[in-house]
Amino acid sequence: MIRAIIGYKVKRGADIEPVLNKIRSHAQTYPGFVGAENLRNAKDSTVVAMVQTWDKLDDWTAWEASSIRKSILDEAMPLLMDEPRVTVYRVMATHGWGGVGRGS
Repeated sequence: MIRAIIGYKVKRGADIEPVLNKIRSHAQTYPGFVGAENLRNAKDSTVVAMVQTWDKLDDWTAWEASSIRKSILDEAMPLLMDEPRVTVYRVMATHGWGGVGRGS
């Protein structure tokens, strides 16, 4: 499983939420899409991220290269200060980590 974190620097007053919902709506039609959540920075409301979960890197890569994704991002560009930043992570097994940081 992988997680793609897409960071956006949004212009002040711009409403990016409809665009993020559109991205999620189309992404969920692609094979391997597991889910997504949107995050807004608690201290700087112009910093927004979407965290997408995909079964495999190939699934994410197909979505990332899709014309629909590119089209939606083109729509979003007037709302953004910069190009979105994309970072992809492989999910690591966390077995055996249960007691870390809990005083165990």
